[in-house]
Amino acid sequence: MSDGAAVTVAGLRMRYGPTDVLHGVDLRIPYGETVALLGPNGAGKTTTIEILEGFRARSAGEVAVLGTDPAHGDEHWRARVGVVLQSWRDHGKWRVRELLAHLASHYACLGRTPWDAGELADAVGLGDRGAQKIRTLSGGQRRRLDVAIGIVGRPDLLFLDEPTTGFDPEARRGFHRLVRDLGAAGTTVLVTTHDLHEAERLADRIVILDAGRVIADGTPAELARRIAGADRVRWRHRGRTRVHATDDSTAFVRGLFERHGAEIAELEVRRASLEQTYLALVHAAERTAEATAEGTVR
Repeated sequence: MSDGAAVTVAGLRMRYGPTDVLHGVDLRIPYGETVALLGPNGAGKTTTIEILEGFRARSAGEVAVLGTDPAHGDEHWRARVGVVLQSWRDHGKWRVRELLAHLASHYACLGRTPWDAGELADAVGLGDRGAQKIRTLSGGQRRRLDVAIGIVGRPDLLFLDEPTTGFDPEARRGFHRLVRDLGAAGTTVLVTTHDLHEAERLADRIVILDAGRVIADGTPAELARRIAGADRVRWRHRGRTRVHATDDSTAFVRGLFERHGAEIAELEVRRASLEQTYLALVHAAERTAEATAEGTVR
């Protein structure tokens, strides 16, 4: 059921005892796309990701990841999948480059073309820490190593779970460049994050999960226009302040300057934001759930 996609999910359900955590989730991620999975705590993001990674058995539904049911993925399938967990705390006595070289040799034995350990250390900002023991790294440096471990085998599909936790602004920008480069090279990426700005910068598409259901799916711009409304452009022309709502603020502003040039002053573009969209969708879903619960009680 892969349907030519890197990830295909149909009717995914998960139950813990009497509690349903996922309610018929459908998801399709084409090869080469970067998707951000958003949602409040308890939405079902981690459960969904763990099922896709093959770390958790599902209660019902169909799942194909790189053309294989992850519940039955073998060693060669797993070598095509990269995982960056929220934390990784093993092998403290290893040195950074030694560990990356050791992991790279494992992927090479499985027919992959892994990163060179030194190049990878440079790529994640650990080039000057290659000879350092892992236990002596700072929290932010350990997080960079987590990322390196996840991508050392040059995966076809990369799962990123809150990848930039502990990163300083410069390291975060460098990581975003790395993810974009991986995407440009054809890697499919599924990232979970609470940082909406990060999601907007990285993702081709946003999927919002709440209470175990997909409540929105689209590009950041599509979702913002659909929920938060059009962009708002404000400017002054010949002493008068004018305001215009538009779905394409870039084209509208270009037209303004083509018509009026230097006569345009105090230009301001207020774009519909992903944050407004996200909050509106989650609050609407919560109100619907509350209304349903009240109806059930009555």
